Amino acid sequence: MSSPLLFIIACLIWGSTFWAITLQLGDVAPAVSVVYRFGLASATLFAWCALRGDRLRLPWRAQKWMLLQGLASFALSYVCTYSSEQYLVSALVSVLFALMVFWTPLLNRIAFGTPITWSTCCAAFVAICGIVLLFYQSIGAALQDILGGGNGHFLLGFMLALVATVSSTAGNALVMKVREHSGNVMLTMAWTMLWGTLIVAAWAVATGQSWQLPPRPSYWMGLLYLAIFGSVIAFSAYFTLIARIGTQKTVYIGVVTPVISVLLSVQFEHYRPAAIEWVGMVLCLSSVAWALTSGARKTAAVSSISTTPSAKAT
Repeated sequence: MSSPLLFIIACLIWGSTFWAITLQLGDVAPAVSVVYRFGLASATLFAWCALRGDRLRLPWRAQKWMLLQGLASFALSYVCTYSSEQYLVSALVSVLFALMVFWTPLLNRIAFGTPITWSTCCAAFVAICGIVLLFYQSIGAALQDILGGGNGHFLLGFMLALVATVSSTAGNALVMKVREHSGNVMLTMAWTMLWGTLIVAAWAVATGQSWQLPPRPSYWMGLLYLAIFGSVIAFSAYFTLIARIGTQKTVYIGVVTPVISVLLSVQFEHYRPAAIEWVGMVLCLSSVAWALTSGARKTAAVSSISTTPSAKAT
């Protein structure tokens, strides 16, 4: 399959998964839905690897990193995402996820001392301005609700979504540690999703959450779509693109998906952004594109310098 087609597939699927999550809300606790989703996705991946004749067992030195990635990427991140969409329109959650472009260099700075470029700082400032405009009215209304004795659920959803983005960023950083021990992407995805499923299942049991099976066909359609398309196919396309064209181009998926998600929210969730919210979204997504473009230019420049023979070598 060609790289442009893989890019389109990943964008369309992930752009629609934020709305598809809303089909699973209401009848089942968010954590239980996460268990159903990644339990099914993990089983599918293990079956795929078995049919290919892969050896399914991996040593503990690899498992410990997959456990940590499962905790970050598929447990904490998705429980917070599902929970946040109980209070926020799915489009707003998808826009917040675009901020992972800025969390990544910040995490690398904290963990590894990697310098943050001036262009990234400027783009991050623009993104913050966009987020302020996007959520200004809603946060103001939530604060007034709290002062009036309300519950301020919007603020809770906003904080949960931010935690989800940071957790996903940490999970992405752990991918490199996992790859040091195994280059089988499908198998490591299967194990990582399984660890995430087990962690969330244990938490759901410990907190006494109900494991009911809803009768709504829309719930099961959403579950199948999220597990097979959103988890197995989209992640497979994403990792294949990274291998072919590199991360600098692949991460542009993070700019396209919020646009698709916003359009779906307008159509199916009756989301009607005000002018200030449209401006906020444009600023936020433009800043992400700016950061990615400047990063790609820097990478290309470094590559050019490193491949040019020095005067001493000649």
